[in-house]
Amino acid sequence: MKGLPDKPNYIIELLEGGVTLEDVIDGHICEQAQVEKCAFVVGDLGAVMHQHVCWQSVVPQLQPYYPVRCNSSPAVIEVLASLGLGFVCASKAELTLALEHGVPPDNIILSGVFKQLAFIKHAAKNNIQHLVCENEPELTKIARLHPDAKLLLQLTTEAHAAETSVPFGFSLKSCKHLLDTAKELGVQVVGATFHIPSSCQDLQQAYTRALSDARCVFDMGLDLGFNMHILDIGGGFTGSAFQLKQVESAVRPLLDAYFPQRSGVQVLAQPGDFYVASAFTLAVNVIGKKLVSCHWEDLSQGEKNEDMEFLYYMNEGVYGSFNHKLLGNTITAPSVHKHALFVDEAVYPSSLWGPSLDQLDQVVERCLLPELSVGDWLLFSNMGTCSLEEFSCLSSSSQLPVYYTISTSDWYEMQEAGVALDSAMKNFSLLQYSA
Repeated sequence: MKGLPDKPNYIIELLEGGVTLEDVIDGHICEQAQVEKCAFVVGDLGAVMHQHVCWQSVVPQLQPYYPVRCNSSPAVIEVLASLGLGFVCASKAELTLALEHGVPPDNIILSGVFKQLAFIKHAAKNNIQHLVCENEPELTKIARLHPDAKLLLQLTTEAHAAETSVPFGFSLKSCKHLLDTAKELGVQVVGATFHIPSSCQDLQQAYTRALSDARCVFDMGLDLGFNMHILDIGGGFTGSAFQLKQVESAVRPLLDAYFPQRSGVQVLAQPGDFYVASAFTLAVNVIGKKLVSCHWEDLSQGEKNEDMEFLYYMNEGVYGSFNHKLLGNTITAPSVHKHALFVDEAVYPSSLWGPSLDQLDQVVERCLLPELSVGDWLLFSNMGTCSLEEFSCLSSSSQLPVYYTISTSDWYEMQEAGVALDSAMKNFSLLQYSA
């Protein structure tokens, strides 16, 4: 397969007869070797489905609502919509994307601290009633443009406040005033939402405080006559099943205490990274190499120093596929395609750069790699949290190819679980992959 057809149709490469994802990557690298060696992305839709199975197994009490900002690829949206997820949207474009893929308006939440007027009007026009609100000016704006809205009040948490310099959400102290104002404006408040970041070191303490505060918000809302029945515990879920079990261990007894099942409260969560991070791999080509003086310290035995460092330049950088590096995210060191590292093999201090020669275009500041040659390929895993539109629009090349795959075992496993993907996913065509 040479690429994707025009939107809105997508081709899935169906992997049969023991063909693996590595075989697919090998095949497309061979294709690129015959042309201009363009970087490309391989998406494993089976991995997305497996994460859904894991979620349902570990935290069945939490209804997943996918934040579209994590990866707005229409392919991802269509798969998750077919699996019955709800969606959290932060713009008019994201709302439209969810609606175009058949997501019911009741399963869409419009988030955002300060929403553009057009976003609120678009939600009202399409009967999307659930909106997040965190301050009085926003509440007044919603009351004027979308009087039928059902609000989730954004509650601040200590864990989230510690991660950002910008105040986020309302405090418990200001909650009563916000509820009173909503009552005066005739706007319905139906619940609360908060966020605990994945970087939080003490999940038990963070969720204890957040859920206790949420319970207070619910009680104040009920006293004012609001039908408080939705609790959104936000995101903060990595792609790790172990971390998910840690969250479940912290949250389950607290939910039983503050929001038991008999209360009728619908408990939501926003697993974004959890669903998509591990599903995409980015392959980039080494286009340049330089040897410079090195000032690294504390290298282990077997790691060559000799006061030199290799600088490798790739055909993608922070102004393309690695743009999330500019937001402070760390890019993990890649693997070298078709290279099995031996125990006694020499590795060298290395840094990885994009093609712009800009000082900011450093993708990986420090890693240890065997000596590479121009033309070698590097594979970056866990690249699913970058929107595939960003891969194409911000890439140094005109369009970054994206190849979707799924194994036959994953395909049939999901069908046996009751998800009729062949009929639910209208915009996909299956194509048998030939290694």
